[in-house]
Amino acid sequence: MSRDGRSGGRRGRAAANAAETPVRDPYIKRKIPPYSVLGDADLAILEHNADTILEEIGIDIKDDPEAIALFVAAGATADGVRVRFPRGMCREIIQNNAPSIFTQYARNPENNVVIGGNNTVLVPAYGSPFVYSREGGRRYATIEDFRNFVKLAYAADSLHHSGGTICEPVDLPVNKRHFDMVYSHIKYSDKPFMGSVTHPQRAEDTVSMSKIVFGDDFVEENCITVNLINANSPLTFDETMLGALKVYARHNQATMVSPFIVAGAMSPVTVAAVAAQSLAEGMCGMALAQLVRPGAPVIYGNFVSSMSMQSGAPTFGTPEASLIINCGAALARRLGVPFRSAGGFNASKVPDAQAAYESANTLQQGLLAGVNFMLHTAGWLEGGLAMGYEKFVMDCDQAAMMAIYSKGVDMSENGQALDAIREVGPGQHFLGCSHTQDNFKTAFYRSTIADNNSYEQWIEDGKQDAEQRAEKLYKDMLGSYVAPELDPVIDAKLVAFMEEKKASFPDSNIS
Repeated sequence: MSRDGRSGGRRGRAAANAAETPVRDPYIKRKIPPYSVLGDADLAILEHNADTILEEIGIDIKDDPEAIALFVAAGATADGVRVRFPRGMCREIIQNNAPSIFTQYARNPENNVVIGGNNTVLVPAYGSPFVYSREGGRRYATIEDFRNFVKLAYAADSLHHSGGTICEPVDLPVNKRHFDMVYSHIKYSDKPFMGSVTHPQRAEDTVSMSKIVFGDDFVEENCITVNLINANSPLTFDETMLGALKVYARHNQATMVSPFIVAGAMSPVTVAAVAAQSLAEGMCGMALAQLVRPGAPVIYGNFVSSMSMQSGAPTFGTPEASLIINCGAALARRLGVPFRSAGGFNASKVPDAQAAYESANTLQQGLLAGVNFMLHTAGWLEGGLAMGYEKFVMDCDQAAMMAIYSKGVDMSENGQALDAIREVGPGQHFLGCSHTQDNFKTAFYRSTIADNNSYEQWIEDGKQDAEQRAEKLYKDMLGSYVAPELDPVIDAKLVAFMEEKKASFPDSNIS
């Protein structure tokens, strides 16, 4: 056979394989119903308890007289920083104004995500000051690590979002690193991204950079960024978080109001109490967003872990946290807003068996509960203190499995496969039948990490464990990364904006 003939054959096989590659879904469209551990009567009790907390105990609004004035004008009462809300006030404001489902637009329209309803968007982990890799161990994160994880998230078909502060680039000044983080999301990915929330001005900078890419009017009329607003549980919001919330809401950008609760320290130890407290805190923040700009998109979130009552350390992947996630998702559906929770949570220091089972517990429970925006899907280690390279691609493998599970059972004629059973009959095998030949390439999920070979083959291949296989995978992904196109004019405007802003004030290592 000629060289051209052999090359043509390879090209033909490559074309055939490319044709069989399924089209990437920009987000999960769940075809399975959500599972709720509580019925309507019990959920109504939790809602009543949340309103009791808002009415009788109230929320402290620290150093934000504007927010207090907005609440009072809407019917709340204030005693200093303590704000109390008439029963049902926050719920009514949210239900009358907040969208139940909305689109977050990406630089590449094919990567737009629809948040809410029966959809699930899987997002990288967020906020770690350290990174971990098998090769380099645990160390402080840098902007190069940040870029690497943006590239990995871009390359991972099972992730739908670029995320936000994937890791803290501690080699950059605290008061300026947000420029480089937002720019990295725009430059090295064309998936949707999250903005800065560590200061109201940094939120404004995120909006300004978004407008350079998308245009002023488009940003004001559409959601470009989702932004994480944490309550200082118990029952407290500070001016930093509310300041960022108000900036984003005024510009019609989504705020994800998420109480941050370690049960036993920042809330009572029981599931029902945590669920009610989290709902009260979440409704307070979401109502404020609607008072700032009616119709601004919001997401109700909760971040909940239990704790070791012996050491006080947070614990993850526990049944109590899974129950709270489930309650939160059901309460969000009743409120009529999208829900954020779950992720690859674990307390392990390395991507070992503990990391795997704790993460799988939370990821799968989140999918079954009907979580819409799953922050921390990939990379989480050490209770969120470290972002793991190997762990990231391991979690992406789990995310791909979740996407398949969410499609449910194929009940088409092909799925029922009676023709195959008729063809083969009793006592034979199905390996050679027409149905198997037609479906074998897509019949079962093929893990990017797991080794399913025989023991002897595993020995021959070097006895590699999952972490070693994951190390090779993430390095291959970074080695083959190709950046998405970015208009050079837009790129130049972004760089000029950052340089001008950075030069206008001194560096600081204090947030």
